Amino acid sequence: MQFGVFTVGDVTPDPTTGRTPTEHERIKAMVAIAQKAEEVGLDVFATGEHHNPPFVPSSPTTMLGYVAARTERLILSTATTLITTNDPVKIAEDYAMLQHLADGRVDLMMGRGNTGPVYPWFGKDIRDGILLAIENYALLHRLWREDVVDWEGRFRTPLQGFTSTPRPLDGLPPFVWHGSIRSPEIAEQAAYYGDGFFANNIFWPKEHFQRLIDLYRDRFEHYGHGTREQAIVGLGGHVFVRRNSQDAIREFRPYFDNAPVYGHGPSLEDFMAETPLTVGSPQQVIERTLRFREYFGDYQRQLFLIDHAGLPLKTVMEQLDFLGEIVPVLRKEFAIGRPASVPDAPTHQSRLARLKEVTA
Repeated sequence: MQFGVFTVGDVTPDPTTGRTPTEHERIKAMVAIAQKAEEVGLDVFATGEHHNPPFVPSSPTTMLGYVAARTERLILSTATTLITTNDPVKIAEDYAMLQHLADGRVDLMMGRGNTGPVYPWFGKDIRDGILLAIENYALLHRLWREDVVDWEGRFRTPLQGFTSTPRPLDGLPPFVWHGSIRSPEIAEQAAYYGDGFFANNIFWPKEHFQRLIDLYRDRFEHYGHGTREQAIVGLGGHVFVRRNSQDAIREFRPYFDNAPVYGHGPSLEDFMAETPLTVGSPQQVIERTLRFREYFGDYQRQLFLIDHAGLPLKTVMEQLDFLGEIVPVLRKEFAIGRPASVPDAPTHQSRLARLKEVTA
C-alpha cells in the first residue's frame, strides 16, 4: 500500500490566535509539508486544485514541479485535477512535462471540484459537469496514447492531426485516479478505463462510500480489467494526533469548529462518530484506519488530510512525525492476510515493467 498526505491549500485564520498566514507563507508551507512527508517515510504528497479564496493551489503542476526538484522518492499527485474546466490538451501536455521532470513520480486524480462558480469562470456550465468529465477525459486518454489525434466533441473545438507534446515518459501515461464523493457516474468511468477510483471519505458515513466502491469494483470486473478484488482503490481520511486522546480533542476542537470545509455544523464528537475523522492517540488512528479494510476491502492508497483549518505549520509537522510512527504499523498490519491476487499500488516503474512483459 501507499500512504501519504493531501492538502486542499486553504488559507484559514488560526482560531486560537486570530492570525491568518499570507498566501506566500501557505504556499511555502505546502512545500515544507511535502518534503517532511518524504523525510518521515510517506509515499505520496497530493495537492488540490482550486481557483477561489480561501485556497491557493491554482497551479498544481507548478507546485509539484518545484517539489519534484526537492525530493527523490515521493510520488507527486493531485488531490483534484479539474477535468471539467481545464482543457484536456493542456492537462495532457502539462502533466507529461511534469512526468519527465519527476522521472515518473507523478499521477493524477481527476475530479469536478467542490466549487460551483468555477465553471463560468472558465466558460463552462455546471449543469454539464458529468458530461464534461466524461468527454474531456475521453480526449485526454487518447492524447496520451495516440501520437496523432483527430477528434470532435461537444465542448471544445475539433482537433485535426494534433500531437500532444511532450509525449508521456517511456510511452506510459501517468496513472489516473478518478475521485468522487457522490457520483456513481465517476465510479463507472474509472471502471470503464481500468483506472483507479479514489473515494475521499472524509465527509459522509462509510455506507455511502461502500456503495460507490462496490459499484466500481463490480464494473471493473464487468469491463474485463480483472476481478473486483483487483480493482485499484484509494481512500481519503482526516486525522489529528496527540499522545493522549483528550489532549488531541481539546487542541483540535477550535480548528474543527471553524473549518471552512465542515465547520459550524455537527459537533466534533458527532462528526467523528459518523465519518472517518479520527482525533486521538496514535493507537486510535491505527485501529480506526485498519477498519477501513473491513468496510471497503483490500485497497492500494491511503491519504490523510492533516493541514486544514488554520493549523500552524509547526503543528502540521508534528502530525507528520506521528504519521512517521503510525504508517509502519499500518503497513505491517495491512499486509497480514492480504491475498496475493490483490495488486500493489501502481507506480511508474511497476507499470513499465508490466508493459514490457506484455509487449515482449
